[in-house]
Amino acid sequence: MTARDPNTAAPSVSWGEVCARRAQRHGLAAPLPGASPVDAVRVMCGAHAQVLSAAELSVGLRLEGVTRAEVRAALWTDRTLVKTYGPRGTVHLLPTADLPMWTGALSALPSAASPFAKDVRLSPEQLDEVVAAIGAALKDAELTADELTDEVVARTGPWAGDLVMPAFQGFWPRWRQAIATAAHRGALCFGANRGRKVTYTNPARWLPGLCPDEGPRALAALVEQFLHGYGPATAHQFAQWLNAPRGWAGELFGRLAGEGRISEVLLDGAPAYLVSGDERMPAEPVRGVRLLPYFDAYVIGSHPRPLVFPGRAAERALAGGQAGPFPVLLVDGVAAGVWHQRRSGRRLAVTVEPLAPLDRAQLRELDEQVERTATILEATAELTLGTVTVGAHA
Repeated sequence: MTARDPNTAAPSVSWGEVCARRAQRHGLAAPLPGASPVDAVRVMCGAHAQVLSAAELSVGLRLEGVTRAEVRAALWTDRTLVKTYGPRGTVHLLPTADLPMWTGALSALPSAASPFAKDVRLSPEQLDEVVAAIGAALKDAELTADELTDEVVARTGPWAGDLVMPAFQGFWPRWRQAIATAAHRGALCFGANRGRKVTYTNPARWLPGLCPDEGPRALAALVEQFLHGYGPATAHQFAQWLNAPRGWAGELFGRLAGEGRISEVLLDGAPAYLVSGDERMPAEPVRGVRLLPYFDAYVIGSHPRPLVFPGRAAERALAGGQAGPFPVLLVDGVAAGVWHQRRSGRRLAVTVEPLAPLDRAQLRELDEQVERTATILEATAELTLGTVTVGAHA
């Protein structure tokens, strides 16, 4: 239960309470009742989808009886989910209905310094021109990168097609440095793959009249959504999750606290924030075993890292201090091992490496979670307990 610290007005909460709250909110204590893939993605603040099968598993394991087929239907048939560039400039699944908030918030972030040389980068005017050309070209189409290059160059000029961006063993045309910005402004998202080729389209096809929300309002809504799933959290932790400047995030949290939208609490004595009026904590600790895939939102967004990845987990399940590159065995809401899957046809070979012995009840639940993983991925599973020899995912 939340208690009052005698020396401050801020309520105190324990790590056990916070861990139980996050697991409950994420559907990792029990599946989210009556929820859809959209509900799961919303509470996660987006599902990391650089590896789409990992996103499908992240969503499915939070729901009752859902497989990757339902997640794919939400994405490619119902269009209630959209695949686009989200926080940290990485590929995410986001709720289509939430795009006004997401695009408003992401396009309001402070501009980062360009990683490109001066003769390569786009000027602010060129960037605006390219984004407008992308949005127009994709208005009623799904285009590959090569097809979109032709359209952008035709709408802007030959300079947009100059092969100046170092990429793999060759060069990309200049305009491609604007892809993430176009997504953040609501002009681009991913379409369905055409064979092995990625396609892009305009999300306004699925959300007519899409217009980014006004920046301050969108950022406030994003902070509140983040704190709903990952709070209590600090401004620095929010900045890390979003890949935004710490000073800027501190000012944002200060403004929202001044407006009464977020309130300070003490997590084991350290100050952090929750949405005002949403400070209630679960009465019971979290219990259970879960298998989280690569880049699952729960481990990426949760802090403090030493509590989320206690003891040996910090060495085994983090890569350079970063969460996500290893699939994680979660026991009672914290990282307690790593695992790996290898698929061959419909057969799924799962290797789990616990960092401490599991008791009989936990082993039974691990068997159930392996079966659940196989069901979500439409496969049949075989479990091995042993050392995971596969390295971190890039």
